[in-house]
Amino acid sequence: MRATVCLPTYNERENIEPMLRALGRVLASGDRVLVIDDNSPDGTGRIADELARELPYIDVLHRERKEGLGPAYLAGFRRALADGAELVLEIDCDFSHDPADVPRLIAAAGEADLVLGSRYVPEGRVENWGVLRRLVSSGGSLYARALLGVALRDLTGGFKCFRRAVLERIDLDAIDARGYAFQIETTYRALRAGFRVVEIPIVFVDRKAGSSKMSRGIVGEAVRRVPALRLAALRGRL
Repeated sequence: MRATVCLPTYNERENIEPMLRALGRVLASGDRVLVIDDNSPDGTGRIADELARELPYIDVLHRERKEGLGPAYLAGFRRALADGAELVLEIDCDFSHDPADVPRLIAAAGEADLVLGSRYVPEGRVENWGVLRRLVSSGGSLYARALLGVALRDLTGGFKCFRRAVLERIDLDAIDARGYAFQIETTYRALRAGFRVVEIPIVFVDRKAGSSKMSRGIVGEAVRRVPALRLAALRGRL
């Protein structure tokens, strides 16, 4: 099945070229990488354009401004679907997700509708994070699991593989989360729609170049969004 890897970028000039070349080494013939750049002031989008002229598997989608992770992914999903992708993947550009794991997610999608690269299942782990960051991440997943009543262990992760049918079904227009709440919401909507969601273990490594996009606002949005999702589900609106 043809796959498109969606790669959102904002100020990732140190990472964009090595990531794109690494993905090119593991993707099958016909698979694509779609860079979604939010008008990065450091020239990430320009570098992506130059690489797209050299490497035939790369497409670049330029957005006018930074609006957050959620809107960038939604734009990428729509473009990937319009271009005929049967599998649509998410991955971070900072090498916190190992591009060598992409084929594992694609293979797992042979028996699932949505595959999550999970830090919190057996054999999954996080490296190079401090205690506070670990608590925020694992605590956020536990909070979402408890309020939403789901068994999945890594609801906040951003390394995922969707079958086309999932993205066509879950009403992308209704999703307005901008930060990591987007990851919780897309997975929860897939579960509510009856799709099979599985987790496979990954090793998540903190970025070595560039700066993290995590902020208090992103955490706060997730705290507010999770109970709103549960309420919408109880009212039959999800």
